[in-house]
Amino acid sequence: MQTTLSDAAKRLARAEEAESILRTCVHCGFCNATCPTYQLLGDELDGPRGRIYLIKQVLEGHPASAKTQLHLDRCLSCRNCETTCPSGVDYHNLLDIGRAVVDQAVPRPPLQRALRRGLRSLASHPQAFKRLVQLGRSIESLLPAPLKAKLPRSVPPAQLRPQPRHARRVLLLEGCVQPSLSPNTNAATARVLDRLGISVTPAPLAGCCGAVDYHLDAQASGLERARRNIDAWWPAIEAGAEAIVQTASGCGAFVKEYATLLQGDAQYAGKARRVSELARDLVEVIGAEPLEPLACHSGLVLAVHCPCTLQHAQKLGGSVEALLSRLGFTLSNVPDGHLCCGSAGTYSLTQPALARQLRDNRLDALESGQPDLIVTANIGCQTHLDGAGRTPVRHWIELLDEALAKSPTLA
Repeated sequence: MQTTLSDAAKRLARAEEAESILRTCVHCGFCNATCPTYQLLGDELDGPRGRIYLIKQVLEGHPASAKTQLHLDRCLSCRNCETTCPSGVDYHNLLDIGRAVVDQAVPRPPLQRALRRGLRSLASHPQAFKRLVQLGRSIESLLPAPLKAKLPRSVPPAQLRPQPRHARRVLLLEGCVQPSLSPNTNAATARVLDRLGISVTPAPLAGCCGAVDYHLDAQASGLERARRNIDAWWPAIEAGAEAIVQTASGCGAFVKEYATLLQGDAQYAGKARRVSELARDLVEVIGAEPLEPLACHSGLVLAVHCPCTLQHAQKLGGSVEALLSRLGFTLSNVPDGHLCCGSAGTYSLTQPALARQLRDNRLDALESGQPDLIVTANIGCQTHLDGAGRTPVRHWIELLDEALAKSPTLA
């Protein structure tokens, strides 16, 4: 696509990147066929091709408007379009560039600004988020249905983690909301890894991956969180940690992009590149181990929801299904597995109506095989899907941990 950036756009730090991405797009429209919001709304400007055109206009000097901002806000950043695109358009990075320019030009209404500030603040203060969840559960009967749906139906307590005892060590990104919404997920991860001869090295100074800030009008803050995490992990990396494990695929997708996002930072570029090289989704780590001696005991039929950040961002679609099948679990067939559930980070809070439609459509597909349980690999998807009050949704590692409870210890 031919484009001529305005003088103002040429001064952007990522001007060359934006122009290169725009020139890659041939405007074929294949992306619209798999775009969840285009399928729901049928508006060209609510599909990737239309959004690319809007960003192109803004970067060429046309004024941005609230309407431009709305169409960009409605994008889930699911990256389904990237999987579909025959030209390899780096859509999500163009969207990040475009959103930053539009958000600077178009002030948001006060309620939107307050919501986004609040979400960013909670992500950076896990203890405050935990207290808010506890308060919500104590007055759950008084809450309106939309807020009640955001609370977990049950919060099983985190079971004990084994003490580090193996020569093989990994770091574990604890996450900002997962410890409150699903506290046993990371504990189950530590237990399963321990059975495989891998210990988790604590990194208490690591916090939110930065994705919430970065995608809610605060890109500089998101990058600063990335730098803090790099600093927190670096001593363990130098001591030989073999991976940085993420149990939330949304966090994993962002950590794997630290290298790209900080490539212009002379102080952190090299370290960011190393961190991205070490970043592994949990399914990558466990899937690479010799699991055949393990004996799983589970009579449940599982439906797997593969998060967009796992299949479209990290290109690990089908990996959870393959691992669970390899371990002897029974999986139901799930149609349209490429489609988004509507969680998309904070999307279910900033675009609740669209998110509910996408959630209900996804649940219809997941439940079509009559599973006993739905499993996923991302806390946002887990909470969003489970909030419908239908088939229970859990992280797959908890099911594996339970199924291995009677298996012999490997190490």
